[in-house]
Amino acid sequence: AAQRYLVGNALTEADWRLLPTLVRFDAAYHHVFKCTWRPLSSYENLSDYMLDLYQVPGVSETVKLDHIVTGYYSIDRVNPTRIVPKIPKFDWTRPHDRARLGKALSAA
Repeated sequence: AAQRYLVGNALTEADWRLLPTLVRFDAAYHHVFKCTWRPLSSYENLSDYMLDLYQVPGVSETVKLDHIVTGYYSIDRVNPTRIVPKIPKFDWTRPHDRARLGKALSAA
């Protein structure tokens, strides 16, 4: 990674719009929609970027992984068997090392 956020060192709406997709990826998209060969957590820069956003004060309280899993795995079209695989554990509190890319700035 060459910069801390999508468009530099300032958090923008683009970062916040991407966060829900990143949060849902390993818990739902990876399995339900068969999105990729590897989970997002195996991509260091992407998972650290997600953690950087998730760890902004007040953000973690808005993420309800149990609701995400229940919602996506109950869609009959994509999961007719209603089988829910064991979702890998992810440490949402681990250090992310994104500060090395620059100090986080608030978008003006």
